Parts: sequence; structure tokens; C-alpha cells
Amino acid sequence: MSKSPRELLNEFMGGLQEVGQTNEASVNAFMGLLGAAYTPGAVDVKTKELMSVAIAAYNRCEYCIVFHVFKALEAGANRNEIMEAAMVAVAFGGGPSMAYSTTLLKQSIDEFEKDFQ
Repeated sequence: MSKSPRELLNEFMGGLQEVGQTNEASVNAFMGLLGAAYTPGAVDVKTKELMSVAIAAYNRCEYCIVFHVFKALEAGANRNEIMEAAMVAVAFGGGPSMAYSTTLLKQSIDEFEKDFQ
């Protein structure tokens, strides 16, 4: 991996802002979808973020992994909960999901958990 988890997170967030300047309707629609999907309801935000961590690991989406690990920690999840969610992804995704879980996902926890202590 050539970029740290924080660099990937900042690159993604900056990219959203930049693309939003020229594609405002599309970016706003995406952000509206996220807002609706992550609004607390029958399922709380922390659980939704743990689900997102697993989906990100399963899909091997680097930007998704760092973003949702950050958001899971922000929502109150801890290292053990995040890794357990990742292992659900491994049950479906096998070796590739394990590779991302034991590298980038773990590194993202290491990088971001201190932000929420």
C-alpha cells in the first residue's frame, strides 16, 4: 500500500468536494442517499457502520474501508467489533477479504482509533 489510511480518507473526502463543484446534483444525490441510509431507525448508526465495514471488506474497496472504519469508530464501535464485522466479510469473500481485513482494515483501526479516545 502506497498511501496511509488517513491519506486515502482525505483523498476520498477531497475528491467528493472537488467533483461536487462540477457535478453538484449527482454528489448531492449520493450524499442524500447516505444521509437517509445512515439515519438511526430500527438499526442504530454504529450497527450500520459495522455492516458497512463488512461490505467494504467484502468488496475490497480501499476508500470504503478507510471511510467506514473511521465512521464506525466515530459511532462508538471498538477494535474488536470492527474486526468481528470484517470476519463476517471473510466468511463470504474468502482470502481476498481476509487480505484486506488483516492489512488496510487493521491499519485503519490503528490510525483512526486514537482520534476517538
